[in-house]
Amino acid sequence: MTDVTIIGAGVAGLCAAFTLCKAGLKVRLIDRNGAPGPHGCSWWAGGMLAPFCEGAVAEPAVVAHGQTAVPFWAGVTDVTYRGSLVIALQRDRGELDRFARRTAGHCKVDDIAALEPDLAQHKNALFFEDEAHLDPRNALSDLVAALAGRGVHIEQAEVRPDNLDGPVIDTRGMAANLSGLRGVRGEMVVLRAPDITLSRPVRLLHPRHPLYIVPRAGGVFMLGATQLESSERRGISARAVLELLSAAYALDPRFAEAELLETGADLRPAYPDNLPRVTVRGRVLHLNGLFRHGYLLAPALAAQAADYLTKGIKGDLVHED
Repeated sequence: MTDVTIIGAGVAGLCAAFTLCKAGLKVRLIDRNGAPGPHGCSWWAGGMLAPFCEGAVAEPAVVAHGQTAVPFWAGVTDVTYRGSLVIALQRDRGELDRFARRTAGHCKVDDIAALEPDLAQHKNALFFEDEAHLDPRNALSDLVAALAGRGVHIEQAEVRPDNLDGPVIDTRGMAANLSGLRGVRGEMVVLRAPDITLSRPVRLLHPRHPLYIVPRAGGVFMLGATQLESSERRGISARAVLELLSAAYALDPRFAEAELLETGADLRPAYPDNLPRVTVRGRVLHLNGLFRHGYLLAPALAAQAADYLTKGIKGDLVHED
């Protein structure tokens, strides 16, 4: 017997499956592509668990709910607790001041070398001590393994909610074709630069080409990400590669000698307010609209879906249609 069927095995579907299993429900998990891989936007994420930094441009709900992400992920995968560093070039000092006014949970840093010796040439920074990061691909793999340990395995099949019986959770992103949902293209680059050492995510503020760099194991860095209002599915643009690499060069010129390992692009599903929601339509719950906050907000979205199904509690992210 199955209590709930979940369609989609990206970060939203996996988090929902894990949360519902912990709540004592029997879960069936189906994805048209099977296990997570480069076919979904969860694969191309940066993995920053940075609710306070996101507060610079996001709604207060992102900051509030994002603070639940670290304890969730720490129970599933390796989380690195080194905070986040936000840097501006001297000519862009005004950008850093604006970022500071719009966010909380930070302190000004005068000696960047004490945190990141390889960035000692920069003078202006903010440090968000209570933030963290993870490797998204490892996190997906660890979540799949955790579900397998509870008897839940991903079935590869093409299904729709109306083809299934009982309660259904639909986490298919853009494929769900929900009213009001739009695509926002994000493009990223992965480099290997063994001569550069960073211990935490670094955001470089720029009025036109902001950049974040997330360190991964083995001298690998993820650079991201462009944000383009478009539902076009195609590979990364030459413009995006140039902008990302130029910004990385401004942060540390040694990135010019890095090995280019990967480029990627995908669509982030977003609602007009850029907040995720659980949309209830009869027996179907649509978990969608995670925008650029997949790993940050998927645990909160899953928790609200579980509360609605098991206790009838309607959280602030739940919309009954």
